[in-house]
Amino acid sequence: MDTNLTGKSVLVTAASKGLGKATALEFAKEGAKVVISSRNEEELQKTVEEIKQESGNDNINYVACDITDYDSIKNLVEKTVELNDTVDVLINNSGGPPAGTFDNLTDEQWQKAFELNLLSITRLIREVLPHMRNNGGGHIANFASSSIKQTLDNLILSNTYRAGIIGLAKSLSQELSKDNIMINTVGPGRIGTDRVAQLDAIRADKLGVTYEEIKESTEKSIPMGRYGKPEEFAKLVVFLCSGANTYITGQAMLVDGGLVKAL
Repeated sequence: MDTNLTGKSVLVTAASKGLGKATALEFAKEGAKVVISSRNEEELQKTVEEIKQESGNDNINYVACDITDYDSIKNLVEKTVELNDTVDVLINNSGGPPAGTFDNLTDEQWQKAFELNLLSITRLIREVLPHMRNNGGGHIANFASSSIKQTLDNLILSNTYRAGIIGLAKSLSQELSKDNIMINTVGPGRIGTDRVAQLDAIRADKLGVTYEEIKESTEKSIPMGRYGKPEEFAKLVVFLCSGANTYITGQAMLVDGGLVKAL
């Protein structure tokens, strides 16, 4: 299967570690020109060198960006275009919002989660669209969570704004198809990342048990019997945003080992 990604310009946000890093690496292995971003420049420098070494692709660069700040987003896209002439693929990733229930979250936390997990995606898409239209098409993938199919306890912010992401993507799939721009949303289940480890630790503390007990119990609830690997998630994203995908748009998919039982 030819992904037709050699020389394509790919922008991946929140990519200094976790799912973003794994996705950037898979694109690099396919010969794409990749720009990664996050707020931590030191981590970005380290990650760029690791991706270059693992992929054998030297066309990897970084631009530090705070995706809750619109001027920073504009600079990110401008710098990416300066480096790689255009943007063919946009991967929207961000850190998850804080855990909590309705009664213990403030207006400020709601606002920050909105800016991080929904408004940032809207702004990034707005900035790359002119370049994709000039190219005659493009691909966009939004990272969400399994809450796009089934709500998660103690994560009301994620449940709310991740649902907004799939509403945005479905609407844009209708509006952008005429421009040959495809957009999809991918939600991870229990993938072995720092974010999942953090949530497991919070749950363990709340229940008064060990982290290992929480992980073991969760693994038993997954039909595949284990947490997923970041690269397993990334491979689907690369397919959806490659030349191999010519007809899938507006979809919300999970990579969860069969965990979520919702249809």
